[in-house]
Amino acid sequence: MIIDILAGAVRGGTSIMYAGLGETISERGGVINLGTEGAMLLGALGGYAVTAETGNPWLGVLGGALAGALLSLTHAVLVVSRRANQFASGLTLYFLALGVTALFGVGYVSRQINAFTPVPVPGLSEIPGLGPILFDHDPLVYLAYVAAPVIWWVLFRTRVGLLVRTAGERTEALEVHGYSVKAVRYCATVAGGALAGIGGAHISIAYANSWFENMIAGRGFIAVALVIFAMWNPIRIMAGAYLFGAALSLASVLQTSGIAVNQFALNAVPFVLTLVVLAVLGRRTMLAAPDELLKVFDNSRTT
Repeated sequence: MIIDILAGAVRGGTSIMYAGLGETISERGGVINLGTEGAMLLGALGGYAVTAETGNPWLGVLGGALAGALLSLTHAVLVVSRRANQFASGLTLYFLALGVTALFGVGYVSRQINAFTPVPVPGLSEIPGLGPILFDHDPLVYLAYVAAPVIWWVLFRTRVGLLVRTAGERTEALEVHGYSVKAVRYCATVAGGALAGIGGAHISIAYANSWFENMIAGRGFIAVALVIFAMWNPIRIMAGAYLFGAALSLASVLQTSGIAVNQFALNAVPFVLTLVVLAVLGRRTMLAAPDELLKVFDNSRTT
């Protein structure tokens, strides 16, 4: 049972990890995107629709990324160019995505696709205990193993990452050196949306292998919260995503084992866990927040 829960943690936490990594990039650039849930929804439908029409799940991943990027581009236009309230814009775009996917996703309900399947890593998947947990998954899970350290390296060891972090910390420094704060924030927000879209596509074409309305079920909001108590660190995002993945997999593992537990109570576990962690960490996490994000919170209080 423990092995099943841990394997489910890796598999179920992957979509949250992609979304959390994307939101980390966006927030490091100074833009909070509560529309991450919506970007995942559009990514789930986009990925499923493209896979259904082409038969190629890799093209589905690309379709999911483009769908998430498009929604986040809209968010960037509103908050970067038009200076709209970031919280209101993100929530509004989430409801827009909810309606759009409900409208255009009807034709894909119960439609069969050529989904991703687990690809055991030769040799490693046979390691007792560790093999089934880490090395018997679909390709997007393996890519996620690499994505977190690569994004950490880009953010903290490259010039591109320095520009993104400066946009979230000291905008005047970018302007003095001739860089456009708006351009950097556009790129960070769109890149974050693309990763959230990949996270959504993972759910529809690798995890659930189906499409149904509102299938993200709050994972995008969990990803936004995860970024805060992971203190905007991609490596901590990886660990936190698997923690929430374990909470998500708990219900299915217990049911498979024949243990009778209230399904609705188990479904609430990830969200209760989110509240508990936020309550325990409290204001300590905000001390690590980029300065521009603190301005967003301050402006929201004054308005």
